[in-house]
Amino acid sequence: MKRINSLFLCSMLFLFINSLSAQNNEISKSVIKDAEKVIGLEFTNTEIDSMQDGLNVALKNYKEIRKIKLPNSIPPAFNFNPIPVGFKLNVSGSKFKVSDYSNTKLPENKNDLAFYSIGQLAELIRTRKISSVELTKFFIKRLKKYDNQLKCVITLTEKLALEQAEKADQEIAKGKYRGMLHGIPYGVKDLLSVKNYKTTWGAAPYKNQIINKDASVIKKLEQAGAVLVAKLSMGALAWGDVWFGGKTRNPWDTTQGSSGSSAGPAAATSAGLVPFAIGTETWGSIVSPSTVCGVSGLRPTYGRVSRTGAMALSWTMDKIGPICRNAEDLAIVFKAIYGEDGIDQTIYDYPFNYTPDIDFKNLKIGYLKNDFDKDYPFHKNDSLTLVTLQSLGAKLIPVQLPDLPVENISFILSAEAAAAFDELTRTNRDDLLVRQIKNAWPNEFRSARFIPAVEYINANRIRYLLIQKMEKIMRKVDFYLAPSFEGNNLLLTNLTGHPCVVVPNGFSAKGLPTSITFIGKLFDEGKIIAAAKAFQDATDYHMKHPLLK
Repeated sequence: MKRINSLFLCSMLFLFINSLSAQNNEISKSVIKDAEKVIGLEFTNTEIDSMQDGLNVALKNYKEIRKIKLPNSIPPAFNFNPIPVGFKLNVSGSKFKVSDYSNTKLPENKNDLAFYSIGQLAELIRTRKISSVELTKFFIKRLKKYDNQLKCVITLTEKLALEQAEKADQEIAKGKYRGMLHGIPYGVKDLLSVKNYKTTWGAAPYKNQIINKDASVIKKLEQAGAVLVAKLSMGALAWGDVWFGGKTRNPWDTTQGSSGSSAGPAAATSAGLVPFAIGTETWGSIVSPSTVCGVSGLRPTYGRVSRTGAMALSWTMDKIGPICRNAEDLAIVFKAIYGEDGIDQTIYDYPFNYTPDIDFKNLKIGYLKNDFDKDYPFHKNDSLTLVTLQSLGAKLIPVQLPDLPVENISFILSAEAAAAFDELTRTNRDDLLVRQIKNAWPNEFRSARFIPAVEYINANRIRYLLIQKMEKIMRKVDFYLAPSFEGNNLLLTNLTGHPCVVVPNGFSAKGLPTSITFIGKLFDEGKIIAAAKAFQDATDYHMKHPLLK
């Protein structure tokens, strides 16, 4: 007969408390008997009798623990380690080089600035062909004009933006140029805190919340001279594209949503309302909206960008990254936001190397042959992408992902998310969330109360095996290509912490963007960004943009 530590069984009893004895408020034997069914175990009457006292003691302990207020910003006293045994990385000084933008000119039609890259806009600002104030007002005007259609803005930070833009212009005029983001407007997913502005997490229970400090990413971008123009929409508590202000729309087809949870950042970048935006990913929240909105997204290695000041959903899976118009813009933004902040203890101090020079002939490039061979929605465009890369000199090596039950351990995210929003569930304020269907956070948080601690730990032990097996695969290649959604690559690499770049690679029969994903080695974002740029230099999908009225 299978057995389980009696203390862990008590975690299954959250929704059985109403069945407690009315006289002494204790857990009865019948409650234990019912609870064991939830975890797929069976105990004898003698075993139940033995554990009853321990479970009642444990329940009292839980009640005492719940008296301690634990804000979302308090992490657990353990860190996820994505680094496999024997992993080695070149930690020499960083090398950063971008393309030449010196030929950039102001467009005859000012509206064309909406779809200029960061590199182009940076050159215009650096050479003072346009001021940061002028550019900032231009993008704020577009945000105000098109937000009614897209519902991608939660809060305009207009006052702050104009102050930052004026400061940028003054510094540049005095010869103090901070770099390519100096004076460049941007937006941020509204789970990063900004002083004096609401940080709503896209959720009604928090729509008036002010966390009066700047997140580390916001500080780093301010140091780089970037100008924050808007806090952008996100699916409530980082799920989907529905928030308390409505559903964020896809600029390519405003009858559809922009996917999530980085809904606003992807939609605003795609529509030319900001030159770039900051998003986050736990399980597809950069890849998915970047795909449907036809923009380029970077999900960095886990432990690459500080999450200080960001809403926690899953402490072992959350990652912050940029959403931009093209691959090289990703490198420009990432250079500003990666690295330590002295607070987030999950950050690894490795350099970021990037140069646009890449020779596919000298690289070992993998591809998930089994997934690419399947019949799935993006199959034609993905096949053409492989042909394009081969024409650039790539010799594609078939690789296969580890054969482990990835989907079966995805509840790691649910368990951590339920802990992150424990108080929301216990106070019943989860009733305020817009989405109340089965497949939404309120139900997910409640259901996660029944995940045994033992199973959560064992799932992470399987995750350890996954990390070791992935390292054996990554040693064979410099990076590999994957369909953005087919198979279990998206979940698997979010569990292992590997970086990815997603870029547009065509359009569906309905005229909506499709994408391809480049998966890199841990901490090797530069190589997959360069590879994606080479693909974009050979195509023009990233140059297409939606037409809004």
